[in-house]
Amino acid sequence: MDKWDKRFMELTEEVGSWASCLRRKVGAIIVKERRVMTTGYNGAPAGIRSCTERGKCLRIENNIPSGTHAELCYAAHAEQNALIQAARYGVSIDGATLYCTHQPCVICAKMIINAGITRVVYKEGYPDEFSMELFREAGTEVEKYEE
Repeated sequence: MDKWDKRFMELTEEVGSWASCLRRKVGAIIVKERRVMTTGYNGAPAGIRSCTERGKCLRIENNIPSGTHAELCYAAHAEQNALIQAARYGVSIDGATLYCTHQPCVICAKMIINAGITRVVYKEGYPDEFSMELFREAGTEVEKYEE
């Protein structure tokens, strides 16, 4: 990893601190040509109360294991929010790098691949080997960040 990876991963962790999730703070940034294109953190969609606002987590309340039933959550994933921000504001992310505090799940992996992101750098693992299989098949470069 180079100094740019370190800088962008530090920024990704800061963005993750903005998350409104009670269970996990995840941040993502999309970078192209050493420029931050978009940011995202896990949180409820606009107009929907977050778990922080509700004072409870649906996933904790229902004992839903990590890595399963991602749809049973008020929050959109950090990667999804970064991708949506690019689409909403017309920002080209084809050929970009996505930095994320956690390994993307399979749902996010599919979106990342279809968005044309060619490199993913993550810090923490996530129990979803299928996402890694899809990245390999698509030829997306994936690196675990090591300080």
